[in-house]
Amino acid sequence: MRILVTGAAGFIGSHFVRSLLAGHYAGWEEARVTALDKLTYAGNRANLPASHPRLRFVRGDICDRALLRELVPGHDAVVHFAAESHVDRSLEGAGEFFRTNVLGTQTLLDAVLEGGVERVVHVSTDEVYGSIGEGSWTEDWPMQPNSPYAASKAGSDLVARAYWRTHGLDLSITRCSNNYGPYQHPEKVIPLFVTNLLEGHRVPLYGDGRNVREWLHVDDHCRGIHLVLTRGRAGEIYNIGGGNEYTNLALTEKLLELTGAGRDMVRRVADRKAHDLRYSIDDSKIREQLGYAPRTGFEQGLAETVAWYRDNPAWWKVTKYGADRAGN
Repeated sequence: MRILVTGAAGFIGSHFVRSLLAGHYAGWEEARVTALDKLTYAGNRANLPASHPRLRFVRGDICDRALLRELVPGHDAVVHFAAESHVDRSLEGAGEFFRTNVLGTQTLLDAVLEGGVERVVHVSTDEVYGSIGEGSWTEDWPMQPNSPYAASKAGSDLVARAYWRTHGLDLSITRCSNNYGPYQHPEKVIPLFVTNLLEGHRVPLYGDGRNVREWLHVDDHCRGIHLVLTRGRAGEIYNIGGGNEYTNLALTEKLLELTGAGRDMVRRVADRKAHDLRYSIDDSKIREQLGYAPRTGFEQGLAETVAWYRDNPAWWKVTKYGADRAGN
């Protein structure tokens, strides 16, 4: 079995690759992995094993049609993580988000068709649904994205669906809630707050902190993706959730407690433009049809994540500040 993983040096993609190579997924213990990543600011080669015998690393752009035509043939499956994913960056400059997320997905799927790949999983986000005041989104909820990032991911979902419907591609889409865990880039809220607090810096809390998010440990997310890869149906969308909801204020309070910091370390900042108030997904479909269930409770997972950042300052300081400033 040969599998191509795009965005493989990023937070979620690298966890999926490490889990594959470690034999965590039954029936895939000997899978050979091609890891494709452009190594932008969010991709880190150090997130992947340096010289694993079943890993081939390729530095490249999913918009590079010539590269993909050469690389894709011979693989049995593709799991497509590669994306620009930070909302705040999309507010400042949306062009790269649409280039990578929409045109990159189209370019990749063209190569998949030409290369004869049998199976594809397109990894998306619950942010394509917009914001929900009460209740939870099912997979047939209309997409109403509110940020350029979310709009670009919604566009990529539509491209993926069109290639299934038009070309008969054996493709499924996953949409996850907010992820957390080790190796997450410090621009995201949990690692940003944890690393700031570990260094004695205040943390920026948007608005009144009432925005609600559902949290999913990266390992649970990747297990859900593998279930969809092996048992999901073509043309279907599968929500993958953690089964919990916390306001940003409640999350901040938990991080203050875990790092031993006081409330004076919180700095209120102006709210983000078009900041979605609440995310909540109904993931009963993947639970009932594919047997998915998260294993990592949020309290345990958050404590373990804080401990990982406490124990690995060399990794996150380089990621956060760059190699030249990491030792300062």
